[in-house]
Amino acid sequence: MKLPHPIPYQGSKRNLADQILRFFPDNFDRLVEPFAGSAAMTIASAFYFKANRFVINDINEPLINLWENIIENPKLIIKHYHDIWHGQHGNEEEYYYQIRERFNDTRQPEYLLFLLAKCVKAAVRYNTQGQFNQSPDKRRLGRNPQMMRDDILRVSQLLKGKTECYSQDYQNILDIATDNDLVYMDPPYQGTGVNGGFNYSGNIEFDNFVVSLFDLNNRNVPFILSYDGRTGNKTYGNPLPDNLNLTKIEINAGRSSQATLLNRNEITYEALYLSPTLIDKIDLQKITGKQTTYQTELFAS
Repeated sequence: MKLPHPIPYQGSKRNLADQILRFFPDNFDRLVEPFAGSAAMTIASAFYFKANRFVINDINEPLINLWENIIENPKLIIKHYHDIWHGQHGNEEEYYYQIRERFNDTRQPEYLLFLLAKCVKAAVRYNTQGQFNQSPDKRRLGRNPQMMRDDILRVSQLLKGKTECYSQDYQNILDIATDNDLVYMDPPYQGTGVNGGFNYSGNIEFDNFVVSLFDLNNRNVPFILSYDGRTGNKTYGNPLPDNLNLTKIEINAGRSSQATLLNRNEITYEALYLSPTLIDKIDLQKITGKQTTYQTELFAS
C-alpha cells in the first residue's frame, strides 16, 4: 500500500522516506519536523510504526491550518475540496486564479489545498508580499476528489490524537526538542528564500541555522538533516562546519526532472547529515554495509 500524501509538495521526501527511515533509532519519544511542508517523514513514520507521537511545524501558517483540518476534521476539508474542485469545469484557468485570489484574501486552508493540487509542478511560490503566486498546470484538473478523500482519511487515522501542530520560527520548535526525541529537518534549499531565485514562505539564515545545530549537539538531541546534494558534477548548498561532527550519507534520488527534460542521464544524490548523538543510537555499519573512520566522508549511494 502506498503512503498517503494529501498535500503535494515539490521537494517532498515521500519517495525517499524508506531510505531515510533506515537511520531512525529503534526507540524515541517524538518525531519533530520543524520544516514540515508535506510532512512526508511524519506520515511515513506513523505508517511504518517508527514513532507514536509527532510535532509538525511550518512558518507557513495556512499550511499548518490545513494540516490541522486534515488531521482533526477530515470530513469537512474533504467536502470543501470536493466542492471547490468540481467548480472549475469549463472554466479551469480563470477559476484557478479566482481561487488564488480568494486564498490570498482569506488564507483559508481549503483554497490552499486546491492550489497545491493544481499548481505547476506542485511548487509552492510566494511573492515578496507573502501572496501565493504560482500559476496553474493547464494540462490537468488537479487531484481527483476521491483520491484526495482516501489520502486525507488515511492520514487522519494515522495522526489524529498523536500530533502537535505549530506555525512558529523553527528555532522555537528546536528549543522544545529533547534528547528523547528525534528531529528531522528538511529546510528550504539555499536560493529559495527571500534573496534567492524565487520565494518560499519564510527564509533561513545560514549562520543562525548552524548555531541551532550546535545547540542540538550540545543538548544531545539526535537529528537528521536533509540539506544539500549533487547532480552530476554540480553540487549545491554551502558546506556545513566540520566541527559539527556530522556523518554525511548520500542517497540516490534518481534522475532529476530537469535532467529528464534535457534527456540527460544525470543522477541526483541528496545528502543526509546524522548527528553524533544519533550515531550513538544506531548501528551505522549494519545499515549501510560500509565502514569508515571519517564521519564526514561516509557515502552510501
